[in-house]
Amino acid sequence: MADAVICTDGAELDAALEALARRLSGAGNAGLKVIGLINRPTERAISRLPQGTQEQLERLTAKALERAMDAASASQGILSRHPWADTASLAAAGALGGLGGLPSALVELPVTVTLMARVVQGQARAHGYDPDEMQTRRDCLLAFAAEGPVAGRDGADLGFLATRLTLTGASVRAGIGMVAPRVAALIGRSLATRAVPVLGAATGAAVNASYAGYYRDMAGVVFGLRRLSEESGLPFDELGQQLRRRAETLPLSDAS
Repeated sequence: MADAVICTDGAELDAALEALARRLSGAGNAGLKVIGLINRPTERAISRLPQGTQEQLERLTAKALERAMDAASASQGILSRHPWADTASLAAAGALGGLGGLPSALVELPVTVTLMARVVQGQARAHGYDPDEMQTRRDCLLAFAAEGPVAGRDGADLGFLATRLTLTGASVRAGIGMVAPRVAALIGRSLATRAVPVLGAATGAAVNASYAGYYRDMAGVVFGLRRLSEESGLPFDELGQQLRRRAETLPLSDAS
């Protein structure tokens, strides 16, 4: 429970929210660095994807998320839980998927989704929560409801935390239906940058590694807020609003 938040008074609450705000703000910046690194016209690349690819992505992503929640949870006890291991695995999957361009990237998609779920569930465990518990699974899906690292901090959907109440009242399968389009859109950007084999391998590795860091931070925010809510007695939504205000005013130079 190294990442768990401990809060006993107002000063500690403020410090905990400040730390979470910095983590939230820093998460989006990683994506900008990767997009700058690969230096490719993402929007133009997306427009060149075959017609119907996005719809196919949403279907594949929804199915992959359903399976990933179980597969990722089961693998937590078998495979290394060290963060670098999940990041390396995602990078390797992205590289292999990019070797054959779009067709192989689509085949690799379920592996990527499962590994991203491992990253998210790893943060649940780090904060003392059981990934097999129903509310924890919903909170894992909440991390996937974020807009994604390519948006950057200025365009980040800091309001994603407000969807927790909706997810809490829904089944996990219904929750997957809510978040799958966002995850599919994010993966679609990655696939678009892998359209050229071999070059796509390097791109896939870099982008997938970025996604690992991004979702690790977003899940850390979600489960950090949950722990903070339980320890302070304040509602999750109220803490989420405070966090959003802090993140929006945090100087870019302070984000990390």
